[in-house]
Amino acid sequence: MSEEKRNEQPEVSYSDQVRIRREKLSQLQESGNDPFQLTKFTVTSDSAAIKANFDAMENQPVSVAGRLMSKRGMGKVSFCDLQDKTGRIQLYVRKDEVGEECYNLFKKYDIGDIVGIDGTVFRTQRGEMSVRAEKVTLLSKSLLPLPEKFHGLTDKETRYRQRYVDLIVNPEVRKNFEIRSKFIKHVRDFMDNRGYMEVETPVLNTISGGATARPFITHHNTLDIDMYMRIATELPLKRLIVGGMDRVYEIGRIFRNEGMDPKHNPEFTTIELYQAYADFNDMMDLFEDLLTSAAQKLLGTYEVEWQGEKINLVPGWPRMPMHEAVKKYCGIDFMAIDSDEEAVAAAAAIGVELPETADKTWGNALYECFDQRVEKQLIQPTFITMHPVDVSPLAKRSPKDPRLTERFELFICHSEMGNAFSELNDPIDQRGRFQKQVELRDKGDDEAGMMDEDFLTALEYGMPPTGGLGIGIDRCVMLLTGADSIRDVILFPTMKPLD
Repeated sequence: MSEEKRNEQPEVSYSDQVRIRREKLSQLQESGNDPFQLTKFTVTSDSAAIKANFDAMENQPVSVAGRLMSKRGMGKVSFCDLQDKTGRIQLYVRKDEVGEECYNLFKKYDIGDIVGIDGTVFRTQRGEMSVRAEKVTLLSKSLLPLPEKFHGLTDKETRYRQRYVDLIVNPEVRKNFEIRSKFIKHVRDFMDNRGYMEVETPVLNTISGGATARPFITHHNTLDIDMYMRIATELPLKRLIVGGMDRVYEIGRIFRNEGMDPKHNPEFTTIELYQAYADFNDMMDLFEDLLTSAAQKLLGTYEVEWQGEKINLVPGWPRMPMHEAVKKYCGIDFMAIDSDEEAVAAAAAIGVELPETADKTWGNALYECFDQRVEKQLIQPTFITMHPVDVSPLAKRSPKDPRLTERFELFICHSEMGNAFSELNDPIDQRGRFQKQVELRDKGDDEAGMMDEDFLTALEYGMPPTGGLGIGIDRCVMLLTGADSIRDVILFPTMKPLD
């Protein structure tokens, strides 16, 4: 049939397509060919292996399985594209080779159906590597039609809600998740090779702690108490340092009941690690080694593009105290300011206002100037160090200036990639910091921390000097894949329910 006449054929509505597919299934079941009764199909090869080893496999028997993505020619010979986990390969199905009964059944199969093919590897007259079918087995019937071939599944909301369809019709998105899997494996290998032990800590806790964030709250019926989904793994891991497990880490899900945007999902993955007898400088060295080695191993380069910027991950990233960054980008020298009032006024002079729940202090003024004016300026990898005590309730004070802490955050393309401290191990100082968080919570700050008496007890037994680091796995994968949205690196991101 000519292309012109084919285009004149009326389109079948979506509802009619669904009805027809269900009718075909009923006919198959009535004839004793119910695909859903099959339990197994032995697969011996895949599309990528056949193409990579064609010379050796030509004329050899194979069994392949996958989803039908196209069908061409429906006389006595049909050509199809079969999509499996590694790509696509052409199928050649001939009536006199598979038998009349098998071929008649095959003609009724739809795009999206999952089939198994027993046949041989060969090259068509046009030179395309293919599988010549000797037997075709319907393994699963697709009762819903796939999105139209040329327009595909392009609506991002639908892609995120129906990731299974996204992976079928946009197989290139699989690459992001392959890189994610390889990155997590790289992280584990990296930590294990440095003598760290992977552990697991509770997801449900009786208090919210380890970070300043709003938690999800649930209720335990048997105990009749509210419990909090963890917002960090920090405090349990530091208890293990007290117990003598000198190098520990956990890769796991974190839950924060906060806003959603291209960089934030309510549940996300982090690695937190703690090393006894180390400080935040050791953590900077480790973080830089981890990311640069991942870029080399997974991408083969230090050069990546992210959010429209060319990022250079060559080792040797600058380390800049927060007050120096504010001085450089805002022109305010906080180290020359002594009083809280003067600091708050200096911030207000450049249009930086402190949150209503924040105390009007030197430290909060410094931090807000950085957060509102400087962070967006940081494109290339930069460690920002020496955060104020006011915003660092779990970090050790700097011996050079008690207003500051031995803490850093890594920023790449104005995105925070990780957070680390020389951990506070003074139980008296820690109690005072917790008490300050309690006061903020009483003022209405639902992101402030709670008093953790058991953690204070652990510190009173003695915790060695310790370096700790938390890294956002999702952000790192966004960097390595060039993804602009966190939803592009989470298989099942949180979505607002449809009515």
